[in-house]
This record gives sequence, C-alpha cells and structure tokens, in this order.
Amino acid sequence: MARIHKSTLCENSMKSRPFDRRRSIEELEGSTWPDPPEGSTSLVTSVHALRRRPVGDLTPEELARLIGQNVGLPWLLPLALEFLRDTAPHQAAGGWYDDDLLSAVLTRKADVWSASPELAHQVDGILNVLTDLSPHIQRDIRRFRAAFPSGD
Repeated sequence: MARIHKSTLCENSMKSRPFDRRRSIEELEGSTWPDPPEGSTSLVTSVHALRRRPVGDLTPEELARLIGQNVGLPWLLPLALEFLRDTAPHQAAGGWYDDDLLSAVLTRKADVWSASPELAHQVDGILNVLTDLSPHIQRDIRRFRAAFPSGD
C-alpha cells in the first residue's frame, strides 16, 4: 500500500500554516476522542483508530475513509490532493485509478470548497489530467464542478 510521505512539513491551504506529518489528527486538532462505544461498527472503530495515527503514514484508502467521514479535512485534503496530483499523470498509462480517494474528495460539501477555493482549483486541475473514469466518478465530477465552477 502506498503511503503519503514526502517532506515533514506540508502547507495546509485550509489553515494557511504548515503542519507536521508525524502528528496525528488528534494532535493537530488538539482534541482526543474517547474510545468508540462497545459494539460500534467497523467504520466507527476504524475512524477512531486512524485519528490516532500520524497523518503522513495514512494510505490513500485510509485517507478516503477519513475524508469520506469529514474527519481532519484541513490536514487530509491537502495530502489527498498531493497524492492525486502525483498519480494522475500515470493514470492513463496504467488504465486504473484509485476512485475511492478521488470520490471522497469530490463529494465534500460545497462549503468545504468555498472555505478553500485554492484547493478546489487544485482539484479541478487534477480532473483535467484524468481520463477513462468510471460513470460514478464522472457523476461526482459533474456535481463538484456544478457546485464550484472552475472559473470562480
């Protein structure tokens, strides 16, 4: 599984300040969640556990899971976009693309993108490179672009 490494510090567009990828979402937020209640679903248990891991160690699948639950967006969206930007040019050559992370990013609510239009423009740039996407992702792209037109 790929890991999201690179430099220790990453510019966080939503917060406009650097953050340390060795820190967990709990550390970055300054908020510790209690253990999930007994009998919680695997999704709840997983999200709780992933919040405690260094963000730089999260795989694309784990990023998708957290982003899909709107957890840690100020830190995870820039990491997800970095991964998508790095892999988009190679997508056509391999004929396969990790739709889960892209879908998680695209389906965030419009207010997320309104709060950080520079990230929305990055998403649009990534989308311009991708080809041969599933109808499901094409639908997500149409919705994203309708909510946040690239010219805004």
